[in-house]
Amino acid sequence: MAVIGDFLGAAGNGGPRPSPAFEMHESEVSLQAILDPYARADFFISFGEEGVNLEEGYLTFPALPGHFELKVGKMRAAFGKVNGLHNHVLPWTDRPLVNQNLVGGEDGIDDSGFSLTRILPAPGGLFLEGTAQVFRGDSSDVFHAWRNSNLSTVGHIRGYRDLAESTNVDVGFSYSRGSSPVGPDLINQLYGMDATVRWKPLRRGLYHSFIGRTELVWDRNDRSLITKTPFGYYVSGDYQLARRWFAGGRFDQSERATNAFLMDRGGSAVLTYWPSEFSQIRGQLRRTAYAQGITANEFLFQFMFSIGAHGAHPF
Repeated sequence: MAVIGDFLGAAGNGGPRPSPAFEMHESEVSLQAILDPYARADFFISFGEEGVNLEEGYLTFPALPGHFELKVGKMRAAFGKVNGLHNHVLPWTDRPLVNQNLVGGEDGIDDSGFSLTRILPAPGGLFLEGTAQVFRGDSSDVFHAWRNSNLSTVGHIRGYRDLAESTNVDVGFSYSRGSSPVGPDLINQLYGMDATVRWKPLRRGLYHSFIGRTELVWDRNDRSLITKTPFGYYVSGDYQLARRWFAGGRFDQSERATNAFLMDRGGSAVLTYWPSEFSQIRGQLRRTAYAQGITANEFLFQFMFSIGAHGAHPF
């Protein structure tokens, strides 16, 4: 059992997407346990200022015949990297523009259904994993189930390899398909690619490290205002300056799902301090040029704190 608090604040001009001056953005309660030798249960309940939401709640069978792992319940889809992360795991106070515009924002593709994962055969030194998921078909502004047959699907292939004793690379390809929230006869398809490079020297890993991330998403949908495929991406890097200090930057660019001729661009500089493993303090300077011709300049700050033992998230 654990509770994680996420307090956010903002100053400056937020443009068309302003952030509140102060906000207890989220209090996440996690309940996790081994049920028996065959199954594990995980619940993540989010308490916000406006209500309570079951972020995830699923049962996992980790050792099925054929080396399969099965999850049943409500879960974040394995589309890319950021979609599957809870807020407190993000290296920024917000989510990139491509996730806000094309992948449903903070909630993202988060739905009830089944997830089947298996480690795939691969050449020596390469870790290869495949995931196939089927959901009810309701995910924020991405998919909508107009009838029971409007299921949504997600597929993800992930490859991991050590390049040296201190460096590794992680590359993934994603696909998702479902009914559009615009109408029952329209289809929305998402294609994604993600890559992560990590550097953590064995002798100085406690004081210095680096993580570089990028994610690209194409949104092929049947909305009438679209005459081309909306596309978006982000590129980010985070460097550990000292044992408790991290500095990073991120560049965003994304077209709109409703109109690919509208493009938003942004950049952020981030500084994070970890007083301990149970808390962190973050400041973020964010500049966003919206398609409407409005430029937003904001300073965002975040206080994160944890009570209890929170289970590890996927690597």
